[in-house]
Amino acid sequence: MSQSLASICEKYIFEKVYRNYSKMVNNFIYSKCGNRKQAEDLTQDAFIKLWNNCAKVPIEKAKSYLLTLVKNAFFNELDHQKVVLKYQKTKSDSRVNHEDPEFVLREKEFRKELTAAINNLSPKQREVFLLNRIEKKKYREIAEMLDISVKAVEQRMHSALLNLKKSIKNYKL
Repeated sequence: MSQSLASICEKYIFEKVYRNYSKMVNNFIYSKCGNRKQAEDLTQDAFIKLWNNCAKVPIEKAKSYLLTLVKNAFFNELDHQKVVLKYQKTKSDSRVNHEDPEFVLREKEFRKELTAAINNLSPKQREVFLLNRIEKKKYREIAEMLDISVKAVEQRMHSALLNLKKSIKNYKL
């Protein structure tokens, strides 16, 4: 029987293809993934798919078909792992912020107390504090904006921080 009439669906031809290419396919995918067990699993899956599609794959194309199968399967697994990791990260982030009602309540109370403490600052202290801490302005920029010295900005900020510390000192973390 000539090579062109032979089919991978014949048991002895499939066994010959397996003997000829299994080690090479396994080494190829091992070089990509670096995990011997994963490489063996991907190789085995590729040969199962080859057997299931034996009527569609000519013998001459078996090697490239197997290499394409293992490469695609590896990249599919890699993409799946990325999705799983992204989901786990999202889930753990949401658990910290949303699943712990005590944390959410304490954070809400702290924000409320902090806002009240900021509102209790003198207008000059509050202005300097908000420009520096919220708008991220440097002392020099604030001094130019308010037409005061950098030393005056430093003094207002120091006073603001002391007042905030007194206002929220009793807050238990």
